[in-house]
Amino acid sequence: MTFRMILILVVLYCTGLDAARPALNQELSTFFNELWRLDTNRMSPGVDYTLSVQGRAGFVNPGSQVVTDHAALPLFTSVNETKLRSITTVSRLITLLDNYERSTGVAEQVTTEELLEISQFLDAVMQTPVMKRAHQYLVSKRLSNSDVRQFKDQLKLIWFQLYRRQRNSRLDSCGFEHVFVGETRSGNELIGFHNWIQFYLQEKNRHLDYKGFQAGYHDLPDQDDHVLKLQFTWHGVVKPVASAFIGTSPEFDMALYTVIFLLNTERSTNVLVNIDQCQVELVVVRHGRSLETAYPKLLSSNNRHVRQRSY
Repeated sequence: MTFRMILILVVLYCTGLDAARPALNQELSTFFNELWRLDTNRMSPGVDYTLSVQGRAGFVNPGSQVVTDHAALPLFTSVNETKLRSITTVSRLITLLDNYERSTGVAEQVTTEELLEISQFLDAVMQTPVMKRAHQYLVSKRLSNSDVRQFKDQLKLIWFQLYRRQRNSRLDSCGFEHVFVGETRSGNELIGFHNWIQFYLQEKNRHLDYKGFQAGYHDLPDQDDHVLKLQFTWHGVVKPVASAFIGTSPEFDMALYTVIFLLNTERSTNVLVNIDQCQVELVVVRHGRSLETAYPKLLSSNNRHVRQRSY
Protein backbone atom coordinates (compact mmCIF):
# COMPACT_ATOMS: atom_id res chain seq x y z
CA MET A 1 0.00 0.00 0.00
CA THR A 2 1.43 3.39 -1.02
CA PHE A 3 1.86 6.34 1.32
CA ARG A 4 -0.80 8.24 -0.67
CA MET A 5 -3.35 5.46 -0.12
CA ILE A 6 -2.54 5.30 3.59
CA LEU A 7 -2.97 9.06 3.86
CA ILE A 8 -6.37 8.87 2.12
CA LEU A 9 -7.53 6.11 4.48
CA VAL A 10 -6.43 8.12 7.53
CA VAL A 11 -8.31 11.20 6.29
CA LEU A 12 -11.45 9.15 5.58
CA TYR A 13 -11.25 7.51 9.02
CA CYS A 14 -10.86 10.83 10.83
CA THR A 15 -13.62 12.42 8.74
CA GLY A 16 -15.89 9.53 9.66
CA LEU A 17 -15.19 10.06 13.35
CA ASP A 18 -16.00 13.78 13.04
CA ALA A 19 -19.17 13.00 11.08
CA ALA A 20 -20.39 10.73 13.86
CA ARG A 21 -19.92 13.52 16.38
CA PRO A 22 -22.52 16.31 16.59
CA ALA A 23 -21.48 19.83 15.59
CA LEU A 24 -20.54 22.21 18.37
CA ASN A 25 -23.63 23.92 19.80
CA GLN A 26 -22.36 27.47 20.29
CA GLU A 27 -25.54 28.81 21.87
CA LEU A 28 -25.63 26.15 24.57
CA SER A 29 -21.86 26.43 25.06
CA THR A 30 -22.30 30.12 25.84
CA PHE A 31 -25.30 29.50 28.07
CA PHE A 32 -23.79 26.56 29.96
CA ASN A 33 -20.63 28.59 30.62
CA GLU A 34 -22.88 31.25 32.13
CA LEU A 35 -24.38 28.55 34.39
CA TRP A 36 -20.83 27.38 35.19
CA ARG A 37 -19.92 30.86 36.41
CA LEU A 38 -23.14 31.03 38.43
CA ASP A 39 -22.45 27.71 40.15
CA THR A 40 -21.26 29.16 43.45
CA ASN A 41 -21.85 25.79 45.15
CA ARG A 42 -19.26 24.05 42.99
CA MET A 43 -16.41 22.48 44.98
CA SER A 44 -12.86 23.37 43.91
CA PRO A 45 -10.28 20.64 43.10
CA GLY A 46 -7.16 20.79 45.22
CA VAL A 47 -8.98 23.01 47.72
CA ASP A 48 -12.28 21.34 48.67
CA TYR A 49 -11.34 17.86 47.48
CA THR A 50 -8.38 15.95 46.06
CA LEU A 51 -8.40 13.02 43.64
CA SER A 52 -6.08 10.09 43.01
CA VAL A 53 -6.89 8.86 39.48
CA GLN A 54 -4.14 6.17 39.55
CA GLY A 55 -4.14 3.54 36.76
CA ARG A 56 -5.98 3.10 33.49
CA ALA A 57 -8.84 0.60 33.80
CA GLY A 58 -9.05 -2.39 31.48
CA PHE A 59 -11.89 -3.57 29.26
CA VAL A 60 -14.76 -5.39 30.96
CA ASN A 61 -17.63 -7.05 29.13
CA PRO A 62 -21.07 -5.75 30.18
CA GLY A 63 -22.51 -8.07 32.81
CA SER A 64 -19.11 -9.57 33.68
CA GLN A 65 -18.01 -9.49 37.31
CA VAL A 66 -14.36 -10.19 36.49
CA VAL A 67 -12.40 -6.97 36.75
CA THR A 68 -8.75 -6.12 37.39
CA ASP A 69 -8.11 -3.44 39.98
CA HIS A 70 -5.85 -0.68 38.63
CA ALA A 71 -6.41 1.60 41.63
CA ALA A 72 -5.30 0.37 45.03
CA LEU A 73 -6.47 3.58 46.68
CA PRO A 74 -9.84 5.37 46.67
CA LEU A 75 -10.53 7.96 43.97
CA PHE A 76 -11.26 10.65 46.57
CA THR A 77 -8.20 11.22 48.73
CA SER A 78 -9.98 13.92 50.72
CA VAL A 79 -13.21 15.90 50.68
CA ASN A 80 -14.14 18.87 52.84
CA GLU A 81 -17.31 17.19 54.01
CA THR A 82 -18.17 20.00 56.42
CA LYS A 83 -18.34 22.41 53.50
CA LEU A 84 -20.07 19.83 51.29
CA ARG A 85 -22.87 19.20 53.78
CA SER A 86 -23.25 22.93 54.51
CA ILE A 87 -24.52 23.44 50.94
CA THR A 88 -28.31 23.27 51.19
CA THR A 89 -28.90 21.57 47.85
CA VAL A 90 -26.24 18.96 48.65
CA SER A 91 -27.53 18.24 52.16
CA ARG A 92 -31.05 17.80 50.79
CA LEU A 93 -29.72 15.65 47.95
CA ILE A 94 -28.06 13.36 50.48
CA THR A 95 -31.37 12.80 52.29
CA LEU A 96 -32.79 11.43 49.02
CA LEU A 97 -30.03 8.94 48.25
CA ASP A 98 -31.32 6.15 50.51
CA ASN A 99 -34.95 6.41 49.39
CA TYR A 100 -34.68 4.01 46.45
CA GLU A 101 -34.64 0.27 45.80
CA ARG A 102 -31.32 -0.55 44.17
CA SER A 103 -32.69 -3.33 41.95
CA THR A 104 -34.83 -2.57 38.93
CA GLY A 105 -38.03 -4.61 38.77
CA VAL A 106 -38.70 -3.94 42.46
CA ALA A 107 -41.50 -1.42 42.96
CA GLU A 108 -40.58 1.87 44.61
CA GLN A 109 -42.62 2.66 47.72
CA VAL A 110 -42.69 6.44 48.18
CA THR A 111 -43.67 7.56 51.66
CA THR A 112 -45.16 10.88 52.69
CA GLU A 113 -41.81 11.76 54.29
CA GLU A 114 -39.97 11.01 51.05
CA LEU A 115 -42.38 13.18 49.06
CA LEU A 116 -41.62 16.02 51.47
CA GLU A 117 -37.87 15.45 51.01
CA ILE A 118 -38.28 15.65 47.22
CA SER A 119 -40.27 18.88 47.55
CA GLN A 120 -37.67 20.42 49.88
CA PHE A 121 -34.84 19.42 47.55
CA LEU A 122 -36.56 21.02 44.55
CA ASP A 123 -37.29 24.16 46.59
CA ALA A 124 -33.59 24.45 47.44
CA VAL A 125 -32.53 23.82 43.84
CA MET A 126 -34.93 26.46 42.52
CA GLN A 127 -33.50 29.08 44.88
CA THR A 128 -30.01 28.80 43.38
CA PRO A 129 -28.69 31.26 40.79
CA VAL A 130 -28.05 28.35 38.41
CA MET A 131 -31.61 27.05 38.31
CA LYS A 132 -33.14 30.53 38.36
CA ARG A 133 -31.15 31.38 35.23
CA ALA A 134 -32.06 28.05 33.63
CA HIS A 135 -35.72 28.79 34.34
CA GLN A 136 -35.41 32.22 32.68
CA TYR A 137 -33.82 30.64 29.63
CA LEU A 138 -36.54 28.01 29.31
CA VAL A 139 -39.26 30.65 29.70
CA SER A 140 -37.62 32.68 26.91
CA LYS A 141 -37.80 29.56 24.72
CA ARG A 142 -41.47 29.03 25.70
CA LEU A 143 -40.59 25.65 27.11
CA SER A 144 -41.47 26.44 30.74
CA ASN A 145 -44.08 28.53 32.48
CA SER A 146 -42.88 31.65 34.28
CA ASP A 147 -44.83 30.57 37.36
CA VAL A 148 -42.29 28.97 39.73
CA ARG A 149 -44.83 26.48 41.08
CA GLN A 150 -45.51 25.15 37.59
CA PHE A 151 -41.77 25.00 36.91
CA LYS A 152 -41.31 22.98 40.09
CA ASP A 153 -44.01 20.57 38.91
CA GLN A 154 -42.21 20.32 35.58
CA LEU A 155 -38.91 19.45 37.28
CA LYS A 156 -40.69 16.90 39.45
CA LEU A 157 -42.23 15.24 36.38
CA ILE A 158 -38.89 15.11 34.54
CA TRP A 159 -36.77 13.89 37.43
CA PHE A 160 -39.00 12.15 39.98
CA GLN A 161 -41.98 10.68 38.13
CA LEU A 162 -41.87 6.91 38.59
CA TYR A 163 -42.03 4.66 35.54
CA ARG A 164 -41.31 1.07 34.47
CA ARG A 165 -37.70 0.65 33.40
CA GLN A 166 -38.35 -2.97 32.48
CA ARG A 167 -41.37 -4.13 30.49
CA ASN A 168 -44.07 -5.79 32.60
CA SER A 169 -42.39 -4.61 35.81
CA ARG A 170 -43.82 -2.34 38.46
CA LEU A 171 -43.09 1.38 38.83
CA ASP A 172 -39.45 0.84 39.70
CA SER A 173 -37.38 3.79 38.49
CA CYS A 174 -37.11 7.51 37.82
CA GLY A 175 -34.58 9.86 36.27
CA PHE A 176 -33.23 11.05 39.60
CA GLU A 177 -32.63 7.53 40.88
CA HIS A 178 -30.90 6.46 37.68
CA VAL A 179 -28.61 9.49 37.34
CA PHE A 180 -27.91 10.49 40.94
CA VAL A 181 -28.21 7.18 42.80
CA GLY A 182 -27.58 4.27 40.43
CA GLU A 183 -29.43 1.00 39.83
CA THR A 184 -28.73 -2.68 39.28
CA ARG A 185 -30.41 -4.83 36.64
CA SER A 186 -30.73 -8.62 36.79
CA GLY A 187 -28.36 -8.60 39.76
CA ASN A 188 -25.22 -8.40 37.63
CA GLU A 189 -25.45 -5.13 35.71
CA LEU A 190 -24.92 -1.65 37.13
CA ILE A 191 -26.71 1.13 35.25
CA GLY A 192 -26.83 4.89 35.71
CA PHE A 193 -24.80 6.28 38.64
CA HIS A 194 -23.51 9.55 37.19
CA ASN A 195 -23.08 11.72 40.28
CA TRP A 196 -19.82 12.40 42.09
CA ILE A 197 -21.39 13.05 45.52
CA GLN A 198 -23.00 9.61 45.57
CA PHE A 199 -19.69 8.15 44.36
CA TYR A 200 -17.76 9.81 47.18
CA LEU A 201 -20.24 8.80 49.91
CA GLN A 202 -20.49 5.19 48.70
CA GLU A 203 -16.70 4.97 48.43
CA LYS A 204 -16.32 6.40 51.92
CA ASN A 205 -18.76 3.79 53.28
CA ARG A 206 -16.84 1.03 51.42
CA HIS A 207 -19.81 0.05 49.26
CA LEU A 208 -17.91 1.20 46.15
CA ASP A 209 -14.46 0.19 44.93
CA TYR A 210 -12.80 2.41 42.33
CA LYS A 211 -10.92 0.35 39.70
CA GLY A 212 -9.30 3.05 37.56
CA PHE A 213 -9.96 5.69 34.93
CA GLN A 214 -11.03 5.27 31.31
CA ALA A 215 -9.47 7.49 28.64
CA GLY A 216 -7.82 7.45 25.24
CA TYR A 217 -4.19 6.43 25.25
CA HIS A 218 -3.08 9.99 24.54
CA ASP A 219 -5.37 11.43 27.23
CA LEU A 220 -4.41 11.20 30.87
CA PRO A 221 -6.93 12.69 33.29
CA ASP A 222 -5.78 15.36 35.71
CA GLN A 223 -6.92 15.55 39.29
CA ASP A 224 -8.52 18.90 38.48
CA ASP A 225 -10.59 17.62 35.54
CA HIS A 226 -14.29 18.39 36.01
CA VAL A 227 -15.45 15.36 34.01
CA LEU A 228 -14.07 11.86 34.51
CA LYS A 229 -14.77 8.47 32.95
CA LEU A 230 -14.44 5.78 35.60
CA GLN A 231 -14.65 2.06 36.29
CA PHE A 232 -15.81 0.72 39.65
CA THR A 233 -17.83 -1.87 41.52
CA TRP A 234 -20.84 -1.01 43.67
CA HIS A 235 -22.01 -3.65 46.14
CA GLY A 236 -19.86 -6.03 44.12
CA VAL A 237 -21.51 -5.26 40.76
CA VAL A 238 -19.20 -3.92 38.04
CA LYS A 239 -19.71 -0.65 36.17
CA PRO A 240 -17.34 -1.02 33.17
CA VAL A 241 -17.63 2.64 32.18
CA ALA A 242 -19.32 5.55 33.94
CA SER A 243 -18.84 9.26 33.46
CA ALA A 244 -19.78 12.16 35.68
CA PHE A 245 -19.12 15.80 36.41
CA ILE A 246 -16.78 16.14 39.40
CA GLY A 247 -17.20 18.90 41.97
CA THR A 248 -20.32 20.43 40.42
CA SER A 249 -23.46 21.17 42.40
CA PRO A 250 -26.67 19.12 42.03
CA GLU A 251 -28.42 22.14 40.53
CA PHE A 252 -25.78 22.54 37.83
CA ASP A 253 -26.13 18.94 36.65
CA MET A 254 -29.93 19.14 36.78
CA ALA A 255 -30.03 22.45 34.93
CA LEU A 256 -27.90 21.23 32.02
CA TYR A 257 -29.84 18.04 31.51
CA THR A 258 -33.23 19.71 32.01
CA VAL A 259 -32.47 22.34 29.36
CA ILE A 260 -31.36 19.70 26.83
CA PHE A 261 -34.36 17.50 27.69
CA LEU A 262 -36.83 20.31 27.03
CA LEU A 263 -35.11 21.67 23.93
CA ASN A 264 -35.46 18.34 22.14
CA THR A 265 -38.20 15.82 21.50
CA GLU A 266 -36.10 12.92 20.22
CA ARG A 267 -35.78 9.92 22.48
CA SER A 268 -31.98 10.31 22.56
CA THR A 269 -30.12 13.60 22.20
CA ASN A 270 -26.36 14.25 21.99
CA VAL A 271 -25.17 17.84 22.36
CA LEU A 272 -21.55 18.92 21.87
CA VAL A 273 -20.54 21.88 24.06
CA ASN A 274 -17.46 23.59 25.44
CA ILE A 275 -17.71 24.20 29.19
CA ASP A 276 -14.87 25.93 31.00
CA GLN A 277 -11.74 24.20 29.65
CA CYS A 278 -13.53 21.00 28.55
CA GLN A 279 -15.23 19.83 25.40
CA VAL A 280 -18.08 17.56 26.42
CA GLU A 281 -20.78 15.60 24.64
CA LEU A 282 -23.89 15.64 26.81
CA VAL A 283 -26.20 12.67 26.36
CA VAL A 284 -29.87 12.86 27.38
CA VAL A 285 -32.35 10.03 26.88
CA ARG A 286 -36.04 10.47 27.61
CA HIS A 287 -38.71 8.08 28.86
CA GLY A 288 -41.86 9.79 27.63
CA ARG A 289 -42.18 13.05 29.57
CA SER A 290 -39.55 11.95 32.09
CA LEU A 291 -35.79 11.46 32.02
CA GLU A 292 -34.36 8.00 31.45
CA THR A 293 -30.66 8.83 31.68
CA ALA A 294 -28.23 11.73 31.29
CA TYR A 295 -24.45 11.89 31.45
CA PRO A 296 -21.38 13.73 30.10
CA LYS A 297 -18.81 12.24 27.70
CA LEU A 298 -15.48 14.03 28.03
CA LEU A 299 -13.84 14.62 24.64
CA SER A 300 -10.99 16.88 25.76
CA SER A 301 -9.90 18.80 28.84
CA ASN A 302 -7.46 21.58 29.71
CA ASN A 303 -8.35 23.30 26.40
CA ARG A 304 -6.80 20.50 24.32
CA HIS A 305 -9.54 20.98 21.71
CA VAL A 306 -8.57 24.68 21.42
CA ARG A 307 -4.87 23.85 20.97
CA GLN A 308 -5.67 21.17 18.39
CA ARG A 309 -7.59 23.68 16.25
CA SER A 310 -4.61 26.03 16.27
CA TYR A 311 -2.25 23.46 14.69
